[in-house]
Order: sequence, then C-alpha cells, then structure tokens
Amino acid sequence: YGDGVVTGYGTVDGRPVAVFSQDFTVFGGALGGVFGEKIVKVMDFALKNGCPVIGINDSGGARIQEGVVSLGAYGEIFRRNTHASGVIPQISLIVGPCAGGAVYSPAITDFTVMVDQTSHMFITGPDVIKTVTGEDVGFEELGGARTHNATSGVAHHMAGDEKDAIEYIKALLSYLPSNNLSEPPVFPEEADLETSETDRELDTLIPDSANQPYDMLSVIE
Repeated sequence: YGDGVVTGYGTVDGRPVAVFSQDFTVFGGALGGVFGEKIVKVMDFALKNGCPVIGINDSGGARIQEGVVSLGAYGEIFRRNTHASGVIPQISLIVGPCAGGAVYSPAITDFTVMVDQTSHMFITGPDVIKTVTGEDVGFEELGGARTHNATSGVAHHMAGDEKDAIEYIKALLSYLPSNNLSEPPVFPEEADLETSETDRELDTLIPDSANQPYDMLSVIE
C-alpha cells in the first residue's frame, strides 16, 4: 500500500485474479509516477500468469505536480491495456468521480461497471464545460452511471451500490475463462430439451430471406 493505490492478487471462487484499487483520499487519487508503476506491475503480473485484472477506479486524473511523468505513466498503462486485450479479461469498476486521464483506461477494458449516483466518468468536468461553452450540465447528466449505460455505451452494468457492483463482477468472472488459452468454467445444468411454444415462435420471428429485416429484441425476449 502507498502513493494512492493498492495493488495485489488473490482468488475469486478459487481462481487467481489481479487487482488494483485507487485511493481518492491520497491526492484525490491522482496518478503519479510510482502510482502508475504499481498499476503497470500488477498488469504485467496478470499477463504473465494469465489471470483477469480488475481495476477499482476513483481518481481525479493526472497528478499535475509530477508533470509529464504522470502522462508517461498513463501511456504505459494504455499500452498494457492494448496488449492484454483479447488475452486476459480486463474489468473496470468505477466507484467515484473519474476525470481526465483516469477515464481512458476503463473505457478500453472489456467490461466497465458503474454505481448509480456515485460513479462519474468524464474527460473534463461541469465547471470547465460551463467556462468554455457556457452550458450548464450536472455530474450525473455529463458522466453518471445512467448516461454511460443508456446513452454513450461506455459502461456495461449499473449497480445499485458498491456491494452490488462487486457481486456482479464476481458473477461475471464465473462466466469467463482466465485467459485466451483456457476454457471458460463449466457448470452442470439440466436443460429442458423439449420444444416449447416459445421455441416454435422463432420459426415465424426470423424470416427465411436474409434480406428481410426483423426485430432482434423480439428474438432475445
């Protein structure tokens, strides 16, 4: 523990997982050189060992006092995000206000989970937008969980609280392989193999012609 971020590894349902968690009480969770180095090392650990990496994000962005060192650290993190893409699962949990450089990495991970009325993601905050454009916009409207789940598509799940978000991530991990060389978990499940009326409806929902459109929502339902 130190410099505003906690890193480590453990297990979820007996499977190894790497984690980093940003601490907003230290410089507002701003990323500096050592801060970034710790995240880079835990991401390298996850890639080397072929396990998922979970980032718990609560950061105001770059630590301005460290200048370009902070920007360089972000570059190293983004580089590993791209190298890990398609190799190990990358999951981001947003538990507070994240601004500036702090939002780029979560946006390019595989899954982003936000907490309703608590999580915010934006490159610049409402005050800057007000100064530059004259437009009044609130935190929730600009980058709240509902905005990113329903409008922008940046987030993939909106949790009611942090406990709910963590439980969702644990459930999500149970469906995913640890890496691109391993198989996803398998659970015995007795399925009803009898054809139902709902199954037969698919014959009429999906047209015979590949050129004829149909409502995918009806198929999913």
